[in-house]
Amino acid sequence: MRKMFSGLMLIALSLATPVAAAETIDVSDDHGGSVAIYNQRWQQYAARGVSVRIVGPCQSACMVLLGHIPRSRICVTPEARFGFHMAHRPDMTALLWRSYASDIKAWINARGGLTPDFKWMSAPDTYRYFHKC
Repeated sequence: MRKMFSGLMLIALSLATPVAAAETIDVSDDHGGSVAIYNQRWQQYAARGVSVRIVGPCQSACMVLLGHIPRSRICVTPEARFGFHMAHRPDMTALLWRSYASDIKAWINARGGLTPDFKWMSAPDTYRYFHKC
């Protein structure tokens, strides 16, 4: 009887223990850097199941996050801005391009495609592709 009571207590305690909330990463004023390093970083974040809140500019290599974090786990604030442009190396530009969904690629192409100059996406366009925080 005592073993059964202990087992029931353990079950009750495990059910009462709050589940840890998923980690959320805020992205703000991220000017990018090495596409390869960002690719690895976002791959690791995705493996941990993080959510991302875009609260300011995310540009250049920062944009590789779109290839790793599902849109269902990305939200944008009114201050969110995405800056798309070509990387310094063609293979890294190709990596960035592969990370964009077809509708994001269409948005970029409608503005002249990836070039050395930034194409900025901000509200209200961001709300067409991502949910509000």
